[in-house]
Amino acid sequence: MLALRGVRTRWVTFVGSFVALALGVGLIAATGLALAATFDAPERGPERFAAAPVVVKAAGLLRVDTPTGTRTGPLDRPGPVPPSLVGQLGVLGRTVEDRMFPVDVLAPGSGAGSGADAGSGTRVGHPWSVAAGAPYRLTTGRAPAAPGEVVVTTGPGGTVLRTGDRVQVRTPAGSATRTVVGTVAGRGFEEAVFFTDGEAARISPGIDALVVHAEAAAVRRTLGPDSGMEVLTGPDRRRADPDPDRDSRVMVSVNALLGTAAGITLFVSAAVVASTFSFAVAQRRREFGLLRTAGATPGQIRRTVCAEAVLIGVLASAAGAWLGARGAPLLVGRMKEAGLAPPWFALGAPSWPLHAAFWTGVCVATVGALVSCHRAGRTAPTEALREAAVDSRAMPVSRWLTAALVLLAGLGLPALALAVDPGDLLGRKSYVTRPMLLIAGVALLAPVLVRPAGRLLTWLPTRLPGAIGVLVRENTAAGVRRTAAVAAPVLITVALAASLTGTVATLEEARATEARTATTADFVATSGQEGWPLAAAFVERVRAVEGAVVSVSRSTAVTVLEEDTALVPSPARAVDPARLAAVSELPVTAGRLTDLDDGGIVVNEEWLTTRVGDRVTVWLGDGRETSLRIVAVLATGTGDNGVYVTPRNAGGADVDRIDVKVAEDGDRRAVAAVLRTAAADTGTQVTTRAAWPAANSPGTNDHTRTGLRMILGIALLCTAIALANTLVMATSDRVRDLAVLRLAGATAPQVLRLVAAEAVAAVGVGAVLGGAVAAVNLLVVWGALVLLGVPSVVVVVPWATLGLVVAAAALLAAVSALLPASLALRTRPVELAGARE
Repeated sequence: MLALRGVRTRWVTFVGSFVALALGVGLIAATGLALAATFDAPERGPERFAAAPVVVKAAGLLRVDTPTGTRTGPLDRPGPVPPSLVGQLGVLGRTVEDRMFPVDVLAPGSGAGSGADAGSGTRVGHPWSVAAGAPYRLTTGRAPAAPGEVVVTTGPGGTVLRTGDRVQVRTPAGSATRTVVGTVAGRGFEEAVFFTDGEAARISPGIDALVVHAEAAAVRRTLGPDSGMEVLTGPDRRRADPDPDRDSRVMVSVNALLGTAAGITLFVSAAVVASTFSFAVAQRRREFGLLRTAGATPGQIRRTVCAEAVLIGVLASAAGAWLGARGAPLLVGRMKEAGLAPPWFALGAPSWPLHAAFWTGVCVATVGALVSCHRAGRTAPTEALREAAVDSRAMPVSRWLTAALVLLAGLGLPALALAVDPGDLLGRKSYVTRPMLLIAGVALLAPVLVRPAGRLLTWLPTRLPGAIGVLVRENTAAGVRRTAAVAAPVLITVALAASLTGTVATLEEARATEARTATTADFVATSGQEGWPLAAAFVERVRAVEGAVVSVSRSTAVTVLEEDTALVPSPARAVDPARLAAVSELPVTAGRLTDLDDGGIVVNEEWLTTRVGDRVTVWLGDGRETSLRIVAVLATGTGDNGVYVTPRNAGGADVDRIDVKVAEDGDRRAVAAVLRTAAADTGTQVTTRAAWPAANSPGTNDHTRTGLRMILGIALLCTAIALANTLVMATSDRVRDLAVLRLAGATAPQVLRLVAAEAVAAVGVGAVLGGAVAAVNLLVVWGALVLLGVPSVVVVVPWATLGLVVAAAALLAAVSALLPASLALRTRPVELAGARE
């Protein structure tokens, strides 16, 4: 009965906790439903060869026998289908050869060097005969019959071409004008351009896959067990699709994002609810003192407070579960629009996320009130006689001990990681979750820290004319719990915003610095499309450039077996050792790059074996096993300092990058002119050394940025609710203090300015404490980068983000404090001063 009456009488006290908890439970329910959908995601069928009976391609898996069993891993370069097999399998039935190569289609009327691309996305060239394997069907026109004819896909995101258009088409074989003789409806997984079979074979001689119209068993018997080919039928044909593992990677990314968002929501909601209940108990000391005077036992007081928390928890959790069930479709839709989830991603119908969210909310409310229950039970009957509202003892011993343990963990774990594995601190999961312990520890110490922080912030205002600065300082120091309740959510939000955005920006700057430092070439040429090789015509023309050092390299991969348990692939580049030294300055920690030869390898410090002269067994990109000698070791850096081998160990990789260094007596303008002309004819991207890091260094992708915005949005929303609720509670409870100020001669505008200044000062205290936490987190990131050998590490502080967060919090705090104060000042001061609770 007391709990029901307390909630009804003090509804202003509990409305903020109700809204914050309902919102938190709603977000947890929505993310839980979306997360459950990732567990039950449907198996995707084949796309490119959905209508093909049997597909033969080179085996894409590396298999290594170990004492503990066979280990498998993906091959970087599976290789083509040998032409000899085409004749053998042709005896069994009709065969269709598939070839895949990059294509750029320029808009009608544009020149070869204009770059006016018709449509968007990466185009893929194929022979026309393989179109039936998808199947693609003509919607207009006819099939290509001559080398100068093509058929293109249309539809959402497809080309804006029509039958009869004359277009400039760039392929690895060069650029030529071709006629669009037909269109097919796009199927979503690629944007294709179809050539005649003969023209496709001229452009890309290698056979990527072979469609066989015969029985799969007969095909397997013909190939035999040692052919190195795999025969795909049914659902297995998906392994012949472009990037067949992309759906699983996307689901892992979605899992990580939703799990992090749910964790942040739970953390912030729990902090807000616990802070609100703690402040509410502190405000009700006189009420509990009266109950104790009337004969209530400490246990009854504790049960009353706990019952209020359970009541609020049940009601808010029920409302939150209802909101989450209706918000989940909106969340999934927004994720698909932002590209965070694939178009086919859809919600299922499980109920366990709603149950989990509901009981999580009830537990958060109950646990958040436990400490408050204990404090309420210790209220003495004499508290009913108190008139002063000074907080004499802000923190009990139990809170001191908890804060010390949490801070020890928050500081000790990163220190241990710095000593053992600094690279572990730079992973996204690590830098998102690691700050939580430190934030929680400082938030627990907030009642102790607000006094010195408040005095620091009010040092200058107290020396200005007028009494507002002095009053703000003294009221902040006297109302420690009130100030801490306002500062805590600001602390959490500022610390999260600065830590997350600052870490991401610092890592981006570190990667850009590595790219600038490692590359000394004057020009860098790439295909402009990740994973595609450079056009052979461009490579030949650049090799012949006079007055410059030309370093041709290939992107590949090498795989090592670590401790006989796991195959670990590492990205690698196949380079000419003599030319590599002329166009780069790699962070070598041991050995010499010039010692690299066909029997050597350059590794980084992440490898288990890093002693120069030791031999390591590796599997190259095409699956060949070889033993190589370590000739040099590179610093780990941000993870982009990979492995280097010679072209002989490239595993069949094609040239995908050329670094050009103008000789001392060379003509820079002449070299640049040759590169520009060759690039315009072949669709190659050529950048200067200054522009290379910005254009090609691996920065933060849009998905990560969207995820960070989602996480910070949750924190900001919870902070807004907590600020508004706490300040409305605090200001409403101080009407007698405001009346005394009015009776002492203060005008209503002066009182309102004081109230607003106190609210802004409390936000400032939270911002200072949050900034201190963020500084420690960014210092940890800086230390990890330094230990990993990143040159000239610069910590990027997100001043704009911090300014926006603090300004929004200060504005909301001022408004939330001024509204109840303005309403209270409408009553005569004498009436307010004589009022009793």
